[in-house]
Amino acid sequence: MVRSAPSPGTSLNCLRQLLAEGVPVGVGNEDSVRRQWWAALATLQDDLLLSQPSLEGIWLAAPLPALYEPGLLQQLQGWVWAPSELGDLLPAASSLLPGTRASSANALPSGGFQRLALAEEDGTDPLLLVITPTVQAALCLDGPPQARRLVVRFDPQVLSAALSLINERLQSSDPEAAQALRTALQGLGSLRSDEQLVLRFWPRMAERLAAIAPSVTLQPLVHGGHEAASKPFSSKAISSELALLEALTHEVRTPLATIRTLIRSLLKRGDLPAIARHRLEQIDGECSEQIDRFGLIFLAAELQRQPGSEDPLERDALARTDLSELLRQLEALWQRQLARRDLVLELQIEPGLPPVLSDPARLETMLGGLIDRFSRSLPSGSTVRLALQPAGAKLKLHLSHDLSPKLRGEPGHQSDPGHHRELVGPVLSWNPATGSLQLSRQATQRLFERLGGRLTERNGSGLTVFFPVC
Repeated sequence: MVRSAPSPGTSLNCLRQLLAEGVPVGVGNEDSVRRQWWAALATLQDDLLLSQPSLEGIWLAAPLPALYEPGLLQQLQGWVWAPSELGDLLPAASSLLPGTRASSANALPSGGFQRLALAEEDGTDPLLLVITPTVQAALCLDGPPQARRLVVRFDPQVLSAALSLINERLQSSDPEAAQALRTALQGLGSLRSDEQLVLRFWPRMAERLAAIAPSVTLQPLVHGGHEAASKPFSSKAISSELALLEALTHEVRTPLATIRTLIRSLLKRGDLPAIARHRLEQIDGECSEQIDRFGLIFLAAELQRQPGSEDPLERDALARTDLSELLRQLEALWQRQLARRDLVLELQIEPGLPPVLSDPARLETMLGGLIDRFSRSLPSGSTVRLALQPAGAKLKLHLSHDLSPKLRGEPGHQSDPGHHRELVGPVLSWNPATGSLQLSRQATQRLFERLGGRLTERNGSGLTVFFPVC
């Protein structure tokens, strides 16, 4: 079926102008509004949408999927105006996520999105509109250089007008998509204004922006001294550095999540050459590893910044966890990750071990982070040995390593992979010999404490984590 080009009056630029009516003229540059965009996007997803007990609704975005949280992508129906050059990565009427079905002409399944054609007159500034029964919002960037602005609208009148313009656009360019959108909207009921939503959004976004900006040029991040004997940090420096660290981890995770999503879409094709599939799977694995790694850094920074507040990892959430089975399930994944650095994993689990008290979902990520932290400084050819055995009323998880035979006794290879680490603020440590950046010992210990474990680390003897037996 041949699609007709949209009329100039229904371009996405017109939609941005509609959303911006009554909004003050922008005074920002590209860098500042992009920071505002990411802060607004994170606030909408993390603080408004993911806080809902259940999710249903629709989202429309351009020129790429703006949503990046898997929980949202799996539950909301979406439409994305994307450049034709991305046709191979975003096939029409397909989901970004593996395991979901392609959408039909008249009904999109939950968890999928349909690609729409982005016209030349649509522009390339980011645009997102989300409609659920409880959260209804539109975000976009617009304006000329040095007069850029972020536009965020919650008012039903403007959102209704925006949906009418979108319907008009789709009626002329993709009638099937127009019908699917109308059907989805009818099931959500009428638009409404929630003043409490607005009151929550702007202060939280301001907090995120404040966390991004404060010490980019004023506060040095790297402090001298080894991790084991570091100098104390001033509370002001700690607050500034942790705020910046939280912002940076978000800035890193967001594009990585988008890249991983696009790669998984491409991996669903059946005509990929074997070498291309292998390379894409490697990239997918690296993205997942780094997303988890920076997620742990973000959590560690958040805990450090709020030492007196309610612990985000509630001990009430701890449950019976079969640690032996969890390690077996993760063995193949860790083998692949270590193999990328020419390392080998050796897993030793004594039979008949009882369950421990922990949180299996968070523990999986934390154990992966521990292996990454331990192995990053090891030379190629080393063996990472992970042993689980009883220790009284606890289970002992011990992480050690062996150098390859050809490296044993050679000068320049330390027996302790954590040797000469320097603190980078209170959360991160840095190995100047390798350039490896990891969670500090204190931050790692604190995260394990929230999961019911106790971490000990001694130079030359590896890492040990004790978990209480149920």
